[in-house]
Amino acid sequence: MRKVCVEHLKPGMVLGTNIYGYDGSILYEKGYELDEGSITTLMEGDLSYLQIRDSRDKETAREDLFRRCDEYVHEFFQYVNPENELFNEMFRQTLKRAFKAVQYKWELPCAAELRAKNVEHLTDALFIEETRPEEIVKYETELVSFPDIYVQIQEVLNDVNSSAEDIAKVVSRDIGLSAKLLKLINSPFYSLSQKVDSISRAVSLLGSNEVSSLALGVSTIDFFENIPPELMDMKTFWKHSLRCAVYSRMLASRMQGVEEDKFFTAGLLHDVGRLILFKNMPYASVQVLLFARGNMLPLVEAESAVLGYDHTDVGALLLEEWSFPGPLVEMIRKHHKFEDAEPSVEAAIIQLADNLAIASDIPSGGRFVLPGMGQDTLKVLRLSVEDLQELFDMHDQYIQGVLDVYL
Repeated sequence: MRKVCVEHLKPGMVLGTNIYGYDGSILYEKGYELDEGSITTLMEGDLSYLQIRDSRDKETAREDLFRRCDEYVHEFFQYVNPENELFNEMFRQTLKRAFKAVQYKWELPCAAELRAKNVEHLTDALFIEETRPEEIVKYETELVSFPDIYVQIQEVLNDVNSSAEDIAKVVSRDIGLSAKLLKLINSPFYSLSQKVDSISRAVSLLGSNEVSSLALGVSTIDFFENIPPELMDMKTFWKHSLRCAVYSRMLASRMQGVEEDKFFTAGLLHDVGRLILFKNMPYASVQVLLFARGNMLPLVEAESAVLGYDHTDVGALLLEEWSFPGPLVEMIRKHHKFEDAEPSVEAAIIQLADNLAIASDIPSGGRFVLPGMGQDTLKVLRLSVEDLQELFDMHDQYIQGVLDVYL
C-alpha cells in the first residue's frame, strides 16, 4: 500500500480503500482499477491523497520515487542559469537530500498544498496603490520602538571612548539575550577550542564588533510578532533566515579581505523587509504569494510585479531608521540587486547564501523558487563545485545546533 497524491494518479492503479461520496455512499470500492474518467472525478473532489495498492517491485518503486523528486526539485530551479556549474551542483545536492528525505517518510507536497491559504478576512493597514517603502517604514516605526537593549548597544558602539568591556556589560544586562549568545558561541558552528562562560570572554575571543552584531540580530528576532499565521509560520521564516546566516558566515570565511563579523547578522536579517510587509500589508502579501506560486516565480520578482518594489527596499529603509551599521544595511539592500550595483563581494555573499538557504529548505518542505544569480556575480566569489559541496556538508553539520539556540 502506498499514499499517492491525486495529481499523480494513473489509469490502472488499484484503490487500497473505499472512496466515499458526499452523501456517504461508496463512490469507488476497494480494489477498483482507476481509469481516465474515475481519475477526473477524484481530482474534482476534496481528496488530496489516496491509498493505492503497490504492485511495483522495489527497484521500480525507487526509480519512480527518484523521478518524482527530480521533477519536484526542478520546479524550484527554473529561474537559475542551467548552464552554470555551481547551480547545477546546487540542484544535485538538493535532489540528493530531497530523495533521502522522502525515503525517511517525508512526503512530496502536492499542488494543492503549495497554494497560499485563504486570507479574505485580512485587511491591510495601508493601501497598496498609494504605498511606497518609505510610507510603510514610517508607519511601522511610528507605532513601535526597538528594544532598549538595542539602543544601549548602539550608544556604546557610537561612543569613541567605549571599550570592549563596556559592550560586554551592556549585553550582560539582558539575561535572555546573554544566554542565547553564549549558547550560539559555544555551538559547533563557532568551533571554539574552549567553553565560553561569559559575555566578556566572548568579546575577548570574537571581538566587540561580532558580539554586538550578533546581539542586534537576536534582539531583532524577539521584536517581530503578530504576523498572521496564514501568511507566514514564524518558525519556518527564521529557519530559512538562520540557514542564510550560517551560509553567509561560512562564505565570508572563504573570502580574502572580508571581515566575517557582520555576515551572520546580515544573513539573519536579509528578509526583514518581508516581515514588515506581512505585518502591515497582509492581504497584498498574499497576492504576492499567489502570483509567485501560480507562476513559479522567485518571491522577489513577484513582489516587484505586484507591489512595484520588493522587500529589500523596505528592509534597508527600516534598518537605516533603526541606525544599523551602514555596511550591513547595504548588503541587505543589494542582495537581490547585485547586477545594478558596484561589484561587491559582500552583497554577492548574501545573494548566494540566500539561494543556498532556499535550496536547503526544499527537502524539508520549503516552497520558494530560487532567485538565481548572474554569471558575473558568481565570478566575484571565485567558488568551485568542490567548495559548494563542502558548504552543503558543513551546513548540514552545523545548522541544527544553531536552530536549537534560536527556535
